[in-house]
Amino acid sequence: MKGIAALTVASLALTVIAPLARAQPDPNVFLTVSPEDVKWRNVPTVRGLQTAVIAGDPTKPGVYVLRVKYAPGVMTRPHFNPEDRYAVVLQGTWWIGTGSEFEPAKAVAVKAGTFMKLPARQPHYEGAKDGETIVQIVGVGPSATLLVRPEQGLTGPSR
Repeated sequence: MKGIAALTVASLALTVIAPLARAQPDPNVFLTVSPEDVKWRNVPTVRGLQTAVIAGDPTKPGVYVLRVKYAPGVMTRPHFNPEDRYAVVLQGTWWIGTGSEFEPAKAVAVKAGTFMKLPARQPHYEGAKDGETIVQIVGVGPSATLLVRPEQGLTGPSR
C-alpha cells in the first residue's frame, strides 16, 4: 500500500510541476514578464487550477517563480512541499488552512497584497472561495506537492 501511495504522490508531483517547465533566458539578461505575457496552463487532471512559470524551473535545483490561479470554489486538499515557499497574493482572496485535516471553514482569508511564508513540510490547504485568486510563489527547487492523503486527489470544492 505504501508503494502505491508513494507512486501516486510521485505521479501527482510530476503532473502538477512538469507542465510548468519553461525555457529559461540567459541568466545575465534582465527578465521582464508583464501580465499579458504570462502563459497560463491548466494543470492536467485538476479542474479549476492553472499555473504559470515566471522564472526558473521548479523541477530543477535553483530559484523558481511561479503563479497559481484558482477558480472560484477550488481548494487544494492537505499537502506539503519539501521546500520553504514564499507567496504574495496578487489578486483576490487566498484562503489557507493548516494541518492534515481538510476544514475549509477554518481557513483564513489572505487578501491581495499580503505576503506569506509557507514552511517546508508543514501540511496545509489553500484556494479560492468566492472569486478567482492568483498567488505568486517563490521557492528553491526541486519542488513537489505531496498529498497527506493521496486517495483524495489534489482539489475539490471549497465548501
